[in-house]
Amino acid sequence: MSAVRTTPSGVLAIDAGNSKTDVALVGADGALLATARGGGFRPRTAGAEAAVAGLAPLVAAVAGRAGALPGYPLAARVSAALANADLPVEEQLLQAAVEERGWGASSAVVNDTFGLLRAGTDGPRGVAVVCGAGINCVGLLPDGRTARFPALGELTGDWGGGAGLAAASMWHAVRSEDGRGGPTALAGAIATHFGLPSAADVAAAVHRGQLDRERLHEIVPLLFTAAQAGDATALQLVDRQADEITRLAVVALTRLGLLDEATPVVLGGGVLASRQPLLIDNVTARLAAAAPHAEPRVVVAPPVLGAALLGLDHLATTGHGGAPAAQQHLRSAFAATTTGD
Repeated sequence: MSAVRTTPSGVLAIDAGNSKTDVALVGADGALLATARGGGFRPRTAGAEAAVAGLAPLVAAVAGRAGALPGYPLAARVSAALANADLPVEEQLLQAAVEERGWGASSAVVNDTFGLLRAGTDGPRGVAVVCGAGINCVGLLPDGRTARFPALGELTGDWGGGAGLAAASMWHAVRSEDGRGGPTALAGAIATHFGLPSAADVAAAVHRGQLDRERLHEIVPLLFTAAQAGDATALQLVDRQADEITRLAVVALTRLGLLDEATPVVLGGGVLASRQPLLIDNVTARLAAAAPHAEPRVVVAPPVLGAALLGLDHLATTGHGGAPAAQQHLRSAFAATTTGD
């Protein structure tokens, strides 16, 4: 007798970032059934439909690893926390593309910063700042009100993240070499790291396609090393990053009326999750001065955890699982580590 497909349950969680994508299939009881990882998610260059189509091999992989029957829907809920879903129209286009795939009985798409927020909190209340390849911030209240930023880079007043820090480091390094700027250890550190005579040669190699632009993210650890050694330029950039992170959090707290209430401020993304003391201590001190009731915490758990928890939240509201015990089961399965500072 052939197997009979039953009504799907559980959550298909997707966290798609600029540099990598994680997909997880989670049972309604919080059991982690299967995971898969792939490359970055770039709907702004590929288009929403093509970018979502690129997730299909990962979805098929988790289905196979979980022993699911062929075909879809695979889960009761698809919960996708996606990078580059910054504007409402972008979320709508991505939502339509996800729904068209038929991976779940229902689907929801949110910006990936909401996934970070959910990973670092026990419910829909708080503020999250992600500082990874880029930088973004969201806030959320239980009644559904949000605080958001366009997060379109310099066009919308954003600064920092790995790409911003690397670009600023290059700017100062090259100017140091040619005399337009003051001395900085970043120049020699960058040249040595890439095995070229100077930071200007690194810039030329990127310009000519001899060095992948994505490799410039490797400059960020060099920046923190220089800052720890006391380099004035590097310290200035770290301080500016801490200021930007704090400004985002304080504005979001103010918009939601949470500035005078004890509120989680979740910090995540590669730059923050690396827990560099010079940055984390600076952010903590700035928050203590500007928002003394804020409760900063660094989340180093896999970001897909947040997407999965959002999916379990939906199952709980519809009576199909996702209870607090299931959520704790899932956190344990991911070996989530959320540390308060």
